[in-house]
Amino acid sequence: QVQLVESGGGLVQPGGALRLSCAASGFIFSAYATRWYRQPPGQERELVASISRSGGTFINYADSMKGRFTISRDNANNMVYLQMNSLKPEDTAVYYCSFSNSGNDYWGRGTQVTVSS
Repeated sequence: QVQLVESGGGLVQPGGALRLSCAASGFIFSAYATRWYRQPPGQERELVASISRSGGTFINYADSMKGRFTISRDNANNMVYLQMNSLKPEDTAVYYCSFSNSGNDYWGRGTQVTVSS
């Protein structure tokens, strides 16, 4: 059974940092590129960052996250991470990890990140 479980969200002040984690199980994690998405309140889900299977082929970020967010993965432990620095109120959202296989998209339940003073 495929499972993606996000953690690490919470309330943080503007300018602060959080590290999100996503634990994967039930599939060959190292065989798939992985992505982080987010869904701000009242808005559609948007891509945050993506990373190749090995982490060495491509790493891409949405423009508004470049220089502030870092995606990484640990294939030995089936984990993907999102380090978020210099957080802004507009980064408030539910953050999801995801991957695709044969046209099917798999998602975790998400972790809430709230940036507020």
